[in-house]
Amino acid sequence: MTINKAKNILFNYIKEKNLRYTKQREEILEAYLNADKHITVEELKLMRECGLAEEIKVDSKTRFEQDFGRKHHDHLICIKCGEFIEVKDEKIEHLQNKLAEMNDFTPKWHKLEIYGLCAKCK
Repeated sequence: MTINKAKNILFNYIKEKNLRYTKQREEILEAYLNADKHITVEELKLMRECGLAEEIKVDSKTRFEQDFGRKHHDHLICIKCGEFIEVKDEKIEHLQNKLAEMNDFTPKWHKLEIYGLCAKCK
């Protein structure tokens, strides 16, 4: 089966289920087809554990975001359509570090997720 045929199958299925066809889904399909082996949930978890992926849970769904070589960012998450908006703000990072310092706390990592409605869903 060619990759284009596989993409068409995925596209038609997503359309039939009234889902959004995204670049991320296409990239996952390509990685899956190029893996040439069975991929387990444990392997995805391994990518998260070693810092190559970030696990994000929304509406009882677990998502994995490629994290290798990317600068830290936070997320605005639409509770209606599920859109993820990546945001970076040095002021927020500074305030989080200051809060930890004021409480004699040594942060190792953090994530900020703000849930609401995106511009399309307001």
